[in-house]
Amino acid sequence: MKIELLDLSVRDLVAGYYDDGEGGVVGYGGALDIRPPFQREFIYKGKQREAVITSIIKRFPLNVMYWSVRDDGAYEIIDGQQRTISIAQYLKSDFSVDGRYFHNLPLEEQESILNYELMVYVCTGSHRDKLDWFRTVNIAGEKLYDQELRNAVYSGSWVSDAKRYFSKSGCPAAGLGGDYMSGSPIRQDYLETVIKWVSDNDIEDYMGIHQHDKSAAPLWEYFREVIDWVESTFTKKRKNIMKGVDWGLLYNTYKDAALDPDAIEAETARLILDDDVENKRGIYSYILTGDEKRLNIRAFKAGMKQKVYEMQAGKCAICDNSFDISDMEADHIRPWSDGGKTIEENCQMLCRKCNREKSSK
Repeated sequence: MKIELLDLSVRDLVAGYYDDGEGGVVGYGGALDIRPPFQREFIYKGKQREAVITSIIKRFPLNVMYWSVRDDGAYEIIDGQQRTISIAQYLKSDFSVDGRYFHNLPLEEQESILNYELMVYVCTGSHRDKLDWFRTVNIAGEKLYDQELRNAVYSGSWVSDAKRYFSKSGCPAAGLGGDYMSGSPIRQDYLETVIKWVSDNDIEDYMGIHQHDKSAAPLWEYFREVIDWVESTFTKKRKNIMKGVDWGLLYNTYKDAALDPDAIEAETARLILDDDVENKRGIYSYILTGDEKRLNIRAFKAGMKQKVYEMQAGKCAICDNSFDISDMEADHIRPWSDGGKTIEENCQMLCRKCNREKSSK
């Protein structure tokens, strides 16, 4: 891996700047892809982009930018797209700072801005080298998220097509499954989640295999199948607790299981009303797996445990041996799964050994 520091001026950066209005943005004499396929949409608000220009006008240091060298020898921005576009837009007089557009400035002030020196680190290396480096450096400004870094490293025809489905405002994935997905499409959360599902958590391996595929349609079809399964299995939509569930991982395991949607809905409604269930979002996983840990069942409070410990005279309710309270655990006399509540009358203090043996039966 090779990392070089490239010193260039604002004038150099915006030379040949062009935005085709459909996602293609270039600069640096046509040699810099300012918005490569993996990049997010432009998200800087007015005050943010004005702050960039104010820093340049006042000769304050601007955060370091990071570029990558592509296989064809051209450059693409890894971090710094928002600042670069802000600079270019100001020079085009798309917005003003303190009521002054660039074209209104005296020539000496225009020249001062154009001659402002930027710091850019350029990385050349293998995909893994770049990914390791991007994760290590302190990315400044609008921080790149893990999936944005992966998109940078495995950029190509597949990422470009995948973004069409999963990474745009109003993208098809948002329209189809937005009620079930957490995060933001333009932050690449949807794309990261679906790749995690389809690859069983091996995102980078999946992207490496498919990097040069012409189409991401198979990933889109997989997502459609997941959402269809969710809507036919969990028939009542509850957006407040359904959003963010790892639906794809459940689909991978239970898509061919014989499930009763009516029974599932009845159990879902019952668990939602159970005050002992603190993680309502975990209800869907619990119904399929039977794993109570998914529900985060309400624990006995410290004061209640102390009271029951005193009532038992510090002895385990099963083996009758004496223990310090720190060596004991609160247990439901009647298990929660059998309708037992997390109340004093259903609490007993057990030594760790007896509690483990009781839980394993």
